[in-house]
Amino acid sequence: MPRYTVHVRGEWLAVPCQNCTNTISWLGKEAVRRYMKNKPDNGGFTSVEEVKFYVRRCKGLGLLDLDDTVEDALEDNEFVELTVIQLYIYPKLKYGSFVQYISLDGNSLTTEDLVNLGKGLYKIKLTPEAEAKVKRSREVIERIVKEQTVVYGITTGFGKFARTVIPNSKLRELQVNLVRSHSAGVGKPLSPERSRMLLALRINVLAKGYSGISLETLQQVIEAFNASCLPYIPEKGTVGASGDLAPLSHLALGLIGEGKMWSPKSGWADAKYVLEAHGLKPITLKPKEGLALINGTQMITSLGCEAVERASAIARQADIVAALTLEVLKGTTRAFDTDIHAVRPHRGQTEVAFRFRSLLDSDHHPSEIAESHRFCDRVQDAYTMRCCPQVHGVVNDTITFVKDIMMTEINSATDNPMVFAQRAETISGGNFHGEYPAKALDYLAIGVHELAAISERRIERLCNPSLSELPAFLVTEGGLNSGFMIAHCTAAALVSENKALCHPSSVDSLSTSAATEDHVSMGGWAARKALRVIEHVEQVLAIELLAACQGIEFLRPLRTATPLEKVYDLVRSVVRPWLKDRFMAPDIEAAHRLLVEQKVWEVAEPYIEKYRREHIPESRPVSPTAFTVRSLAVNTCVGHDHSHQDEL
Repeated sequence: MPRYTVHVRGEWLAVPCQNCTNTISWLGKEAVRRYMKNKPDNGGFTSVEEVKFYVRRCKGLGLLDLDDTVEDALEDNEFVELTVIQLYIYPKLKYGSFVQYISLDGNSLTTEDLVNLGKGLYKIKLTPEAEAKVKRSREVIERIVKEQTVVYGITTGFGKFARTVIPNSKLRELQVNLVRSHSAGVGKPLSPERSRMLLALRINVLAKGYSGISLETLQQVIEAFNASCLPYIPEKGTVGASGDLAPLSHLALGLIGEGKMWSPKSGWADAKYVLEAHGLKPITLKPKEGLALINGTQMITSLGCEAVERASAIARQADIVAALTLEVLKGTTRAFDTDIHAVRPHRGQTEVAFRFRSLLDSDHHPSEIAESHRFCDRVQDAYTMRCCPQVHGVVNDTITFVKDIMMTEINSATDNPMVFAQRAETISGGNFHGEYPAKALDYLAIGVHELAAISERRIERLCNPSLSELPAFLVTEGGLNSGFMIAHCTAAALVSENKALCHPSSVDSLSTSAATEDHVSMGGWAARKALRVIEHVEQVLAIELLAACQGIEFLRPLRTATPLEKVYDLVRSVVRPWLKDRFMAPDIEAAHRLLVEQKVWEVAEPYIEKYRREHIPESRPVSPTAFTVRSLAVNTCVGHDHSHQDEL
């Protein structure tokens, strides 16, 4: 009986096939069914039929037609990759059958908007002001062509060929050749969600009116976006100057009806057929329009927007996870006192300390666990608990800094040459250079990584009985059961991998285009590795969240603070307590999903904000007497200093 091995969301599943006339579609559904069977929450799906996917060979990465039979398409025991794409179909929106639109003008898009556009929550239209600017810009290009003025990229070749003048009769062919030749990327394609973000961001840049594209062509691009017709865009190939030429060229290639394209209606197919299935026609490029579609930093920036939004989400939730760990390890809350942070008032540090107080303040959220060790002989905790405001805080400030750069970049014109309609001229410059987002995203990776580095140390403390006063590796009958032993190893492996990924890509530059483009940003890799670092951070914190909840089991019947009990209940809704060894990977994935979907934040945020409303004036100076009383109110440990001798 032939058997095939299918990779689904990080798991390898063996699928026997009794009937070789079964299709690739059947193989995918059977793999999804087996995947769901292994998950305590069905992997987040309600039924096999709702799952949309595409399948490719692991060897050679060739896409497989879902209607082909497995006998015709695959060899016995071949390995294939199944990629789930059901998340990218338009969801049901709130207002009946009405579609929600975002009006783009090139100036007011936010990182949150872009991520939501990627998820398919909105369609796009232009503001009237943007339409007018696009028209005026195009008039400049048409006058240049009519007057046969020599202008880079419009009537000349590109890069090293900038001095080669192209006759008017071949200007359209010039643009098509540009798109075809520059579509030289390699690697796996961007997910539909990321392709949608890239396409939406390019539309926003074109809407600024500095690119010279015609309004008719831009409307065709918008129609393709609104139909969710998404070109095949390999993730590798950009050096981040002159813009993200390779990925944006693949984007343009699909729009002109060449290469592959995907939509929820058609799946993967030849681009011209996908467009046709949606009643759309391929774009016919006019002079300058190929260059207008492919020149800019939108690959780096769109991935960077996803990175900064995910970083914001995990940074908020890291405080909640760490607070839960501190409770389990019977730590003190004295290190989060307002006055400590008032004398070193970094914004991130102050906010993190506030979140810890809002979750652990015993006056507001009585904790039986905290009360149980109120008069123990410990004064201060290890750095991984005591210094969370300082370590988590700078991560928050890093994210704020990077988000500011991303917000500027997504609303910037990054073409070359730029078309200035008011001056009726074009100017060659360097706005396509990706150094800004590249440097920022390298910094983001370095900053956010620290959440995983400190989390892994807290996991060690939870698993080590000499540090936790809990059973070794958080399981009864140790030896017979290994508990969280290897989950901690996984966290350590991810942290170690992040250390390599945090090496900045933007410190490198290789001269390209015959030394015309002799300094580049390497921002594409900066964006992709930042996303990988953030995913690893999410996974490490998912392990800590599971370990902390497991630690709670050994402190029962004592209860922790109310908001943390709510977090515990949330985790237990998808992962049951660890009574004896079992298949752990699904539990980690379920906890990871809670963090990615920000469920942990949603549970705790109401308590944090209520505390904020009640303590707005708490930063005012307090008398020594008041300080003493309030410290005792929130303190959980007094007495012996259990730190290292060289610690201050």
